[in-house]
Amino acid sequence: MTQRNASLVTGLTFVATLGGLLFGYDTAVISGAVSSIDANFIDPLHLSETARSSLSGWTVSSALFGCIVGAAIAGWVSNAIGRKGGMLVAGGLFLLSAMGSAYPEIGLGPIGAMGPKALTPFIFYRILCGVGVGIASMLSPLYIAEIAPSQIRGRLVSFNQLSIVLGMLLVYFVNWAIASQGDDAWIRTTGWRLMLASEAVPALLFLALLLLVPDTPRWLVMKGRSEKALMVLTRLVGIDEARATIAEIESTLVVRAHPAGAHLFAFGTLVIVAGIMLSVFQQFIGINAVLYYAPLMFRNMGATTDTALWQTIIVGLANVIFTVVAILTVDRLGRKPLLIGGGLVMALAMITLGFLFQAKAVGIAALIAVVVYIAGFALSWGPVTWVLLSEMFPNSIKNKALAIAVAAQWIANLLVSWSFKVVDGNSTLNASFNHGFAYWIYGGMSLLAAAFVYLYVPETKRRTLEGIQHLWSHVEQMPPGFVAAAVGNPAAIKRPSVG
Repeated sequence: MTQRNASLVTGLTFVATLGGLLFGYDTAVISGAVSSIDANFIDPLHLSETARSSLSGWTVSSALFGCIVGAAIAGWVSNAIGRKGGMLVAGGLFLLSAMGSAYPEIGLGPIGAMGPKALTPFIFYRILCGVGVGIASMLSPLYIAEIAPSQIRGRLVSFNQLSIVLGMLLVYFVNWAIASQGDDAWIRTTGWRLMLASEAVPALLFLALLLLVPDTPRWLVMKGRSEKALMVLTRLVGIDEARATIAEIESTLVVRAHPAGAHLFAFGTLVIVAGIMLSVFQQFIGINAVLYYAPLMFRNMGATTDTALWQTIIVGLANVIFTVVAILTVDRLGRKPLLIGGGLVMALAMITLGFLFQAKAVGIAALIAVVVYIAGFALSWGPVTWVLLSEMFPNSIKNKALAIAVAAQWIANLLVSWSFKVVDGNSTLNASFNHGFAYWIYGGMSLLAAAFVYLYVPETKRRTLEGIQHLWSHVEQMPPGFVAAAVGNPAAIKRPSVG
């Protein structure tokens, strides 16, 4: 690959990763506003402890319902209007929801004077933003995977996760800078709105740059625009490799010509189950409970609001540093070793943190446990899950299969984010475990995640996207007339090696 080709691939990757940055920004921006949202919209309702915790959890995690919807429709959107078109839709939703969630009273009443009545439009805008996140969470890594050379695909897709964590880190600084402009009363009236509105800036940049990039060669081939795809690929990898890649893409889409090609399980059940379980485990290990509620967690340790925000920034820095380590190793060490090792590290850290909370020994040791957990996640399940999801599904079922896997991830995210606030706010559990119970659950899930990868997930490093299809079956090598027989006969569909 020439320097010119490399520069183009890098530029396209950068634009797509802005979708990841917005994903991360939105994930973390709410962390600085949770207490203000409670004070403005929920506390005045004077609900019972359980009802208050449940409503607060739903308010914070409501965007995740939109993420489920966005992920579920992302496959259809990307198939209908392209990967680029889908990301443009996501960017527009980011912009609209940033302003709407910051000022939910717009068009309904005076800003700041509606009280709990503004909660419903606030949740609406958060759900709208979630739709954008759900679409971007699928299409940004997919776009990168479909334009990246196979030998550096893992590294480039991992840049999307780096952008996610950079978005989180950026908003931690933004939240801290805004919070430092006034006291707690000012934050509850004005500061939290500025935090949420700040997302409009990266959203505008994302939209502007997307207008300058092409769609992916694989989508263009799927739409019968092979000449345009050849032009894009030639700029990316050179004419000789471009021609070979076009032929390979077209050959893997032969299944599409047969009625069985639309069948989700045309390549067996394992590829679908593996994708779903990777997504679910990425959330059940508890990462977004830690990220969404990091300031609350540190306040439970006894930190002041300002100190909690600084400790949250430390967590963000660890996330960035170890994501960079993953970028440098994912194409060399492979996907499986990182996922297994990371799962074991996270399990140790979460179980330790649970015991520290129970023992009320929540000083520097607890902060170290959190940082070790974040390091384990950033080195493995953060970037590597997205690498696998973007590359593991055969071309002819990719839109459907990836949409299902990403939607499952957001459903799991919603369950974890909502349940953490309920579990962490339960006075009975806290009397026995002092906020530590949830972290034991996440530690156990981390162990199960590592075991699942060891048993069922194949290694995909250094394979072309079309070559990965051979891991799941050899259906694409059969004449079209044999496709239906292979799909109907499980013995004809080979189980992949998981070594």
